[in-house]
Amino acid sequence: MSKSLLVGLLFAATVLVSGQDREHRPSQRGEERLIKEVRHELTMLPYYSVFDDLSYKVEGGTVTLYGAVVRPTLKSDAENAVKKIEGVERVANNIEVLPLSPNDDTIRRAVYRAIYSQPGLDTYSLRAVPTIHIIVKNGNVTLTGAVANQGDKDRAGIAANGVPGAFSVTNNLQVDR
Repeated sequence: MSKSLLVGLLFAATVLVSGQDREHRPSQRGEERLIKEVRHELTMLPYYSVFDDLSYKVEGGTVTLYGAVVRPTLKSDAENAVKKIEGVERVANNIEVLPLSPNDDTIRRAVYRAIYSQPGLDTYSLRAVPTIHIIVKNGNVTLTGAVANQGDKDRAGIAANGVPGAFSVTNNLQVDR
């Protein structure tokens, strides 16, 4: 009788533990799904360009948006696109709208030409949204995004540093593994 009681308790404990695992797994899978859907929605925004940088963090049902954009409408478009995703309960929009500046626009175009006209770096421009993003604020250039190797990161930084009118260049490019 004690054996059947022990077996019954072990069975109940196994069911309880496996039930907890099942409850935990969907939330983890749900967060992974949210991450993929947020990435997809942001990259599909019609006015998202090489001169904008959008990033995000997903914590449960909360999505926090970061980055910098040239157009104010892109900030609100990003928030509205993410809000529509099933499972998103709250969106914290921390996207910075860059100041309007003809000088910054000139620097953006010059940095774009300097980087993407380089053999080898030109392949990064062949995507719908190029992987090297050029953020210019008050004459200061920041490169974000991802490249395949350290050499490409260095070449992009050197090209950006050679642009007249740019006060400083911060190279925040990530090297893919």
